[in-house]
Amino acid sequence: MIKNLTRGLAAISLALASLTAAAPAHAAAPDPSVLPLGEAITLLPLGAESREGYTREAFKHWNSGANPTDGCNTRNEVLLAEAVTPPTVGSRCALTGGSWWSYYDNTIVTAASNLDIDHMVPLAEAWDSGASAWTPERREAYANDLGQSTSLIAVTAGSNRSKSDQDPAEWLPPAPEAVCRYATEWTATKLRWGLTIDTAEQIALQALAVSCPTSTVVYEPA
Repeated sequence: MIKNLTRGLAAISLALASLTAAAPAHAAAPDPSVLPLGEAITLLPLGAESREGYTREAFKHWNSGANPTDGCNTRNEVLLAEAVTPPTVGSRCALTGGSWWSYYDNTIVTAASNLDIDHMVPLAEAWDSGASAWTPERREAYANDLGQSTSLIAVTAGSNRSKSDQDPAEWLPPAPEAVCRYATEWTATKLRWGLTIDTAEQIALQALAVSCPTSTVVYEPA
């Protein structure tokens, strides 16, 4: 009887050891990739762009943001994160006071209503570059991306509307000191979401890499 009990305990121990060995270890979140701008651009695949079928409504925004219980949608969460002087948060996340720096045109803004939340890579450009094949859920995640601080930027309404849906071959920030930062953040967003670039865009980005030799791109795949 003792011999059988010993064998049973040994069998249980072996089974537990097997289960422990088979259980995957908790994977740590990957560190963001950090690359020189020129090198990062080489990772962007070339692709033909097509706007066929695009509608802005294909990208649901703004949703309830990172914390659905706080009453703040994605737009207001970006404003709160980027405020130079924090605004007062009222009922239903109404924002009063505060100040923001629009880096595109080096302008201080003191009313949230005068700011747009710019998608670094505009929705239409994302559609052209691969998002047309995504699920609605992935497009919603893209349009409300709070996981990378450079994906959504609070800027003056004028600069955002001047940019519209243009890529760096067609538009760059009017503030000269903003151009290198903009090139890195555009590249980071396309890498994060696996978007393509066209030939004119590639040429423009490569020229910017030459002009911005010390600039680096930081991104983490979505």
